[in-house]
Amino acid sequence: MTSEAETKSKYQIDRDSEKPIRSYPLKRVSDILVSLFLLPPTAIIYLFVALMIKITDPHGPVIFKQRRVGKNGKEFDFYKFRSMAVNNDDSRHKEYIKHFIDGNEEELKRIQGEAEIYKLADDNRVTPIGKFLRKTSLDELPQLINVLRGDMSMVGPRPHLPYEVEMYKPWHRRRLSGTPGITGIWQLYGRSKVPFDESVSMDIWYLEHQSLKLDLEIIFRTFVKIFGDEGAC
Repeated sequence: MTSEAETKSKYQIDRDSEKPIRSYPLKRVSDILVSLFLLPPTAIIYLFVALMIKITDPHGPVIFKQRRVGKNGKEFDFYKFRSMAVNNDDSRHKEYIKHFIDGNEEELKRIQGEAEIYKLADDNRVTPIGKFLRKTSLDELPQLINVLRGDMSMVGPRPHLPYEVEMYKPWHRRRLSGTPGITGIWQLYGRSKVPFDESVSMDIWYLEHQSLKLDLEIIFRTFVKIFGDEGAC
């Protein structure tokens, strides 16, 4: 059986590589078909989640809209179910992201203690229902609208915030060469378990190897991960 470390190393790239970014003609068609297939059966989930958000935290919208950076650096409106309190202070997150992208392990540990994950632990901006939505990845469902609009794909690198992209190293920007996705290699095999450079390497590996077969495999494995014992990270 392949170990977790071996799996992660499989999806690494030479940072100086000039290997071309791949694409395939049916990607946009498959995105539309998959999102249209998923929207009707998830409608009842949309209603349930919207109700839970309004009951537990009525002071704010159900759908959270935020500017994210997509293909070739183009910004777009990104949709999620709201999992944070409104008018929150993001200064702690900005500080964490700076050290995360810089790979400053000492400062990361100072900010979040001994938690052995690469994400902001005990984020006080997240509401109680928001923690559940994030754990189950239900907060991501509205991004099916982004896929239909063409801002995103079902599979690809996750779209980052503008202030995160401003902190990128030059080689990180290769991950902006493809359409961002709801899920991808990093979400499956890295998520909050790998440093930033490694997560970018995984995203670029995907862009260099993307195909219909690979996308369908990633989508299938994503559902297995979400509904299995592991859940979302």
